[in-house]
Amino acid sequence: MSFELAVTPRGPYSLALSARTASDATRTFRDGMLTQVLAVDGRVETARAWQSPGASVTIRADSAASAERLRWLLALDDDHSGFLVAVRNDPLLGRASRELRGLRPVRVPTVAHALLRAFCGQLIEAKRARRLEQTIVRALCAEGPERLHVSPTAQDLGALAPSQLRSLGLHARRGAALVRLCRSLDLERLHDQPTEAIVRRLGRERGLGPWSVGVVCLEGLGRYDHGLVGDLGLVKLLRAMRGREVEGWETAELLEPYGEWAGIASVYLLAGFGRGLLSFDAAEAA
Repeated sequence: MSFELAVTPRGPYSLALSARTASDATRTFRDGMLTQVLAVDGRVETARAWQSPGASVTIRADSAASAERLRWLLALDDDHSGFLVAVRNDPLLGRASRELRGLRPVRVPTVAHALLRAFCGQLIEAKRARRLEQTIVRALCAEGPERLHVSPTAQDLGALAPSQLRSLGLHARRGAALVRLCRSLDLERLHDQPTEAIVRRLGRERGLGPWSVGVVCLEGLGRYDHGLVGDLGLVKLLRAMRGREVEGWETAELLEPYGEWAGIASVYLLAGFGRGLLSFDAAEAA
């Protein structure tokens, strides 16, 4: 690796918290080091990142371009201090925001990859969804070091017949919708549009519900302002809070108080619920 970059994250940041569950077909996180394979100008490159005790994150990569790309994937410059201040005394989320304050969602290298993740994750358990995504990426995309693969592009997925995705395990209707979207939309240009416009545009597409749009916004575009409405983990959380069965749409009520931070609030709610850090009684009392 020929390029090294030392980055002091803006605001509280923990690579260990953020990347703990980030391993997929394109990257691994082991022993404090994240290894990411990227496609850069037609080349397969590798970038690695680790964090020193003093909070600086070091990125070592094959080129400056891949180092900067990993910098964005890790959200090192996207300070979420405003969110932490806003929820510091929140009856439900306050404790989780204090104990997990360095957590930020890790992004995927292409919007098409986020769209694939969204289609794989619709209405199935998270581990099964991640295995399905890995199967598809490994079958379609170039391999780099450590048996990692680059992320799929819209061109990669749009070139497929839906039957090819079906043979890899993706439901036929979802595969057809994924191929159609990759052929009809310039997905990477969504980076240039405001979140509201993206939500309206994607929301018109067959096969994309609020949760899928949330995955694209959060993991593909790095937006913190659109929540994961309908996430199965949030459904379980709301069920535990209300003591009854709930519908996916009801999770919008859970996220509504967080406004412009609804996306990152989704991440903290899910992480806090998994660690037993949410205060149900205090939230209900409020």
